[in-house]
Amino acid sequence: MLLNLTNKTALITGASKGIGLAVAEVFAAEGCHLHLAARNTEAMVQAKTKLEAAHGVKVTVHGLDLSSTAAMEKLAAQVGDIDILINNAGDIPAGSLEVLGDADWRRGFDLKVFGYITLSRLYYPRMKGKDGVILNIIGNSGENWDASYIAGSTGNAALMSFTKALGGASLNHGVRVIAVNPGPVATDRMLKIMKRKAIDMLGDEDRWEELFDKYPGKRPASSEEVADLVAFLSSPRAGYITGTVVTIDGGIAARGSVI
Repeated sequence: MLLNLTNKTALITGASKGIGLAVAEVFAAEGCHLHLAARNTEAMVQAKTKLEAAHGVKVTVHGLDLSSTAAMEKLAAQVGDIDILINNAGDIPAGSLEVLGDADWRRGFDLKVFGYITLSRLYYPRMKGKDGVILNIIGNSGENWDASYIAGSTGNAALMSFTKALGGASLNHGVRVIAVNPGPVATDRMLKIMKRKAIDMLGDEDRWEELFDKYPGKRPASSEEVADLVAFLSSPRAGYITGTVVTIDGGIAARGSVI
């Protein structure tokens, strides 16, 4: 399917690895120019070289720690106008209420919850009347509450509500606001969460791979599967989709399971 993303420009946060990098690869293959933002500048420079050579698109790298409003404002000033904003940077820690301290909650929320909101607040007015897209990559724990990932469940639920509230009215302004809720995805971040779950469920973090037996299909999703969904929802092909959250988790949330 031709997604009609050629010569559009997208900003992707958390773009140095995992889902963010996979989204960058799909967008570049569709002819979309990119701004990549994350802390790992070296990884993004390597991606820039690869994507520009393979697809002839322009890729600009922004090496920033995005855990503050000032950093988000700096990024938006550097990037300028875009067609698509992919909010993906986030690292809310796993753990129960007893495990996480106040600083853990605040650090996780500053990067993900307030980071998504701040960049949306900065770009929404600039996208009005221009068929702009804001897509938030959140996580299925926001709809499938998990006491062992309580900060993530709480933050993700807030971002789901933010997406629906803003996206419910945004088409009136020529903007679409949507979200994707991945379940477990084969990334470095998933490994950290799964080790925490293995402690809670099996008493040993080294047994985390045993939890795969409980997954649909006996596996997590791939980053590429999530990226393909993100690309479609960001494209004009999805022009009447806004104010909603699309879950990609193999049915985990639908069956009321955390894995």
